[in-house]
Amino acid sequence: MGFVLGVLNPHVVEIGSVVIHWYGVIIAAGILAALQLSTKEAKKKGLEEDTIIDMALWAIPIGLLGARLYYVLFELGYYLQNPGQILAIWNGGIAIYGGLIAGGGTLYWYAKKKGTSLALVLDILAPNVLLAQSIGRWGNFMNQEAHGGPVTRQFLENLYLPEFIIEQMNINGTYYHPTFLYESLWSLLGFVLIVTIRNRKQLLRQGEVALSYVLWYSVGRFFIEGMRTDSLWIGEWIRVSQALSLALFIGAIVVWFIRRQDYPPISYYSDGNKGQKKTIKMVN
Repeated sequence: MGFVLGVLNPHVVEIGSVVIHWYGVIIAAGILAALQLSTKEAKKKGLEEDTIIDMALWAIPIGLLGARLYYVLFELGYYLQNPGQILAIWNGGIAIYGGLIAGGGTLYWYAKKKGTSLALVLDILAPNVLLAQSIGRWGNFMNQEAHGGPVTRQFLENLYLPEFIIEQMNINGTYYHPTFLYESLWSLLGFVLIVTIRNRKQLLRQGEVALSYVLWYSVGRFFIEGMRTDSLWIGEWIRVSQALSLALFIGAIVVWFIRRQDYPPISYYSDGNKGQKKTIKMVN
């Protein structure tokens, strides 16, 4: 990794026409970290050892395709004129919400196919996905994208940011809000909080860890998205991610309330797969 006029090189290495981008390496690192933690947690919760890996083999590639398709559809005018850029994800342009929708749909299909508790699987994955998102945002940092509006250097210095972040936010002579950092830190804090509380006895029922993730991330994304300069828009009056964040926040609250009315009660996350089997037995 080199320095060019104070800006970090977005390429890990260049060998002839082969270029490895930090963007892809960082996203891959986030995914691997989430998989590692999720596999360990699944084992503790009584799921078969390969459950998370088997699901990931389907969900990750489909999620990445969904993330790219989501972005392309909302920038369709540009990509119709530049079709060669549709697959150029190394330049950025994948939408987290698109990945979550496609990946979540894949997990639903796979869980139904294998007879695995979708709620428990989502609870295991959810906080670790937050960690992956926290790591992945540094790929945006390396590409100098997903930033906010212009600010002064003094503003950035007042945040006590290290010099390498301040200089990376200097784009063509203008300093910008490091919104990638705001979201990275918000996601990291959410990961720590959810992991800390999810195994508390008699606290979160299965499915509510995942709903906690939705509530936490949608709040942060709503406000941070309002600061960004590269948002996808519906017409000229509303940002796509803000609208979706608001819908998800309200939806998660409604779903949480409805699920709490069920009888017999849904087992707690701390009970793991044993609790799931107990609930099924009570229903039968």
